[in-house]
Amino acid sequence: MNETVMFLGWVGLYAPVALGALGSSIGCSIAGQAAIGAMLDTESGYGRYVGVSAMPSSMVIFGIVIMMSLNRTITADVAPGIFVIGVLSGLVLLATAIYQGQCCACAILAAKSKPEIFGLSIVPAAIVEGFAVFAFIFALVVIGDIPKP
Repeated sequence: MNETVMFLGWVGLYAPVALGALGSSIGCSIAGQAAIGAMLDTESGYGRYVGVSAMPSSMVIFGIVIMMSLNRTITADVAPGIFVIGVLSGLVLLATAIYQGQCCACAILAAKSKPEIFGLSIVPAAIVEGFAVFAFIFALVVIGDIPKP
C-alpha cells in the first residue's frame, strides 16, 4: 500500500508537465494547421498566424512551474496532496491548451478573411488562458500547504 501511495506521489509530481506538454502540442497543432491553411490563401500576415498558433505552448510552462513548486521529498504523508494537485492542475492545463488551440484556429481563419479583426479575434484565446492562470495560481497557493519533509 505504501509503495502505491509513493508511486502516486511521483505521478502527481510529473503530471503537470506531462499533461501540459500534451495539451500544448495538441493545441499548437490545431492552431498550426489553421495557420498553414491561411498562409495558402493570403499573401501576407504569416508571422501573426504562426505567433497565434504558438499561444497554447504557455500551458507547458505553467506545468513546469507547478512541478518545480511540488518538488520535494516524496513521503507517504505528502504523496496524496502532490498527486491530487499535480493531476488536477495537469488536466486543467491539458484541456485549456486544446480549447485555446481551437480558439486560435478560429481567430486565424477569421483574420484571414477580415484582417482588421485580428486583435479582437484572439480575445477568446486570451480568456481561455485566463482560466489556466486561475488554476495555476490556485495550485501554487495550495502547494504552500504541503509540508516539506
